[in-house]
Amino acid sequence: MVALDLRHVASPALRDLIHLVNLPDFDRAHQQIDRLGGCTEPVRLLGQTTTIDTATGEVLRSYTTADEPTGNLLTACGNRRASRCPACSRVYAADTFQLIRAGLTGGKSVPDTVRSHPRVFTTLTAPSFGPVHNRPTDTSGALRPCRCGKRHEPTDALLGTPLDPKTYDSPGAVLFNAHAGALWARFTIYLHREIAARLGLTQKAARAVLRVSFAKVAEYQKRGLVHFHAVIRLDGPDGSTQPPPPSATVTLLADAIRAAAIRVSISVVSDAVGERELAWGEQLDVREIAAFGTDAELTDHAVAAYVAKYATKSADSSGALDRALFCRPCQGRGMTRTGHGTPLQCTACGGTGHARPLPRLAVERHVRQMIRTCWELGKRPEFEALKLWKWAHMLGFRGHFSTKSRCYSVTLGLLREARRAWRTEQARAYAGLPDLDPSTTLVIGHWAYHGSGYSPGAELLAAAVWHRRELERRFTAEGGPS
Repeated sequence: MVALDLRHVASPALRDLIHLVNLPDFDRAHQQIDRLGGCTEPVRLLGQTTTIDTATGEVLRSYTTADEPTGNLLTACGNRRASRCPACSRVYAADTFQLIRAGLTGGKSVPDTVRSHPRVFTTLTAPSFGPVHNRPTDTSGALRPCRCGKRHEPTDALLGTPLDPKTYDSPGAVLFNAHAGALWARFTIYLHREIAARLGLTQKAARAVLRVSFAKVAEYQKRGLVHFHAVIRLDGPDGSTQPPPPSATVTLLADAIRAAAIRVSISVVSDAVGERELAWGEQLDVREIAAFGTDAELTDHAVAAYVAKYATKSADSSGALDRALFCRPCQGRGMTRTGHGTPLQCTACGGTGHARPLPRLAVERHVRQMIRTCWELGKRPEFEALKLWKWAHMLGFRGHFSTKSRCYSVTLGLLREARRAWRTEQARAYAGLPDLDPSTTLVIGHWAYHGSGYSPGAELLAAAVWHRRELERRFTAEGGPS
């Protein structure tokens, strides 16, 4: 192969692209990129696998990344955040949609009789920590002026920000985000108690005749506070395969949810913030989920699509950041230690503990204040367990964005495993390889992390793949053949 003289090409990305397309096995390199579907920051792996017949010891197949044109194997990053990787977040949203819909209509190992079980869509919100700019409406739905006297547009950056930043309770808002997961956990405990009381049973007796199943996602409001959207369903004691007793109705479930939400509170005591009672806000929404195909607005299909949409969002939807702000070398402490244990100021952050200076963050004033509050409270010993410095970019929220109870439906892991098995089968069929019996074969692999991201030229190819896939999806959505 003749070496190319690319010194006249000014663009590094274009030089790398020309080098890439002139590789002897460029088709394989492009196949790797195309298979990722436009992933923006793939993981590069080094290693090898060997497939052995356990009965005879014969090596059926071997693979090594040394045979790849680029010397490594690309795998998708799997990031669920749309702001970080649109391609992988789309896959995550699709999986979440299938998970939620299976728990509402059946499928994926869930019987379709589950659609007859009592089920509601619940939204638990945060309380007020001070008046903010909003878009109020009257009883007819017409837009009224905000308390600042202005009628805000839906895209106005002022929406959700405090009317008076000096009096806004930023510590309370940060602490609510930090305890939101604990509030949900207590809500589920009280919900079981309220359902048992309405059935006239003890909690133990109630668990013997029914089970509460749920799936939820967290969403950031414009004011930087999280609230939860949850599908809550009543099943028999063995889960989705059994109906609950006839006395466990949708009305009973909705009443129990409202009563449980009111009871939940967490006490926080600190010299810095005084005594606080953290609880859910007054805006509690509980609505029955109707079957698909009915005239009701809130159908099982609509709920699944709605929940999947918010499963890929994070703090960036409130104007915050999607990457951690603490300095990695010192883990946000501002200090490192020598081999003898002597403390030294971190040279990477200058002793601040910040990966980036807070005043230079491209965020709104309100978000910057909540981030600064996370750092200030995180230094106090009574809040050490909350690790607010670590979750400052999430405005204090440190829980999972999507969770479900054990028996709600299929797991994301099983969905991914099924997709992985299907892709493997397709790849083997395309390569003309024989089917292997998992019970008589053993796969031995050794893998090592080599880095993340593409080379400059490969990044251009990945962008083209994403653009093509988007055009195909848009064409199909507009009625074209898939």
